[in-house]
Amino acid sequence: MRHPAHDEAWKSFDRLHGDFSVDSCNVRLGLASDDFNPFRTMSISHSAWLVMMVVYNFPPWLCMKPEYTMLSLLIPGPQSPGNDIDVYLQPLIQDLRDLWEFGVETYDVSKNEKFQMHAALLWTISDYPGYVMLSGWSTKGRLACACCNYDTNSSYLKHSHKMCYMDHCGLLPMSHPWRSNKSFNGKKELRSTPHKLEG
Repeated sequence: MRHPAHDEAWKSFDRLHGDFSVDSCNVRLGLASDDFNPFRTMSISHSAWLVMMVVYNFPPWLCMKPEYTMLSLLIPGPQSPGNDIDVYLQPLIQDLRDLWEFGVETYDVSKNEKFQMHAALLWTISDYPGYVMLSGWSTKGRLACACCNYDTNSSYLKHSHKMCYMDHCGLLPMSHPWRSNKSFNGKKELRSTPHKLEG
């Protein structure tokens, strides 16, 4: 994949929202988030939280350039916002809703006219701790696998008091030789591939 436009999610979005995709002036966005230590030292456990917006309408060589990314939020430390990230994100989410539903009047310099620009958030990009905060999906416990969802096959190891996830062969094609290999968990993997998360 050279550009997100080649992805199935982009094509599926175009099929569902044809009126949005017809107008090339409408903007497709990605939201990236991560924490960082502003003091550049590991001895201080202070962390701030960045939320960046990436515009995917540009060609691949411009998409990720710093001058085309927008700093939407800078959540101060000294600790991670945790579940309170919803409070910080609420104004951004409201702006994104307004851009989707109503759009915003924008000036097109090439045509010397104004138009109603709409925007859609297609992806969120984060590491697993950020994924937990943004989506509300727990990455601990019995249902920790984001791919398997409610079909997560987990086992509790009573002596180490930890959860173990051994059955990842279920994500392979049915004809894959590793599905019949018993060295992973002592049994053949006969289950079908879990349903993908949507929405």
